[in-house]
Amino acid sequence: MMWVLLLSEFAVFGILFVAFSVARLLHPEVFLNGQAHLDVTLAGINTLVLITSGWFAARAVAARELDKRASARRFLAGAIIFGALFIAIKLVEYDAKLEEGIGLGNADTFFTLYFLLTGFHLMHVALGIVILAIVGRYDAPDNLKTGTAFWHVVDLLWIVMYPIVYLVR
Repeated sequence: MMWVLLLSEFAVFGILFVAFSVARLLHPEVFLNGQAHLDVTLAGINTLVLITSGWFAARAVAARELDKRASARRFLAGAIIFGALFIAIKLVEYDAKLEEGIGLGNADTFFTLYFLLTGFHLMHVALGIVILAIVGRYDAPDNLKTGTAFWHVVDLLWIVMYPIVYLVR
């Protein structure tokens, strides 16, 4: 069932990435102006934070396969902490947009899609934290592999999203 969920996540985000790219082609000046308001450095740091979280999740699986439950739980805790740090940094970024007077109520095409893409991803990070906490509590190896697979998909989606939203001009 998890694989059906993961494939549907790829499909939904794929559609969003295509919509973002098509809208950029139709309104290049709106997108260039919008991207000028983004903090590429903060988003880059967030990329490293999420990749580090994925590394912790992978180490948790490796530790659990060696029947090192305590180590697996510590690695999962690291993944969760870095996931929470990702959320905190993203909320700082959102707050900066609100301080600039940019929000969903007055967003142009770029920022509507920006908030939709990054907000949807943020919800997946939060769900992933819950999933990691559950598989940490009920730490059967198959549960852990399935939960971390979801986490790695969330990582991968951000790795694709970061250049599309923040870097490609």
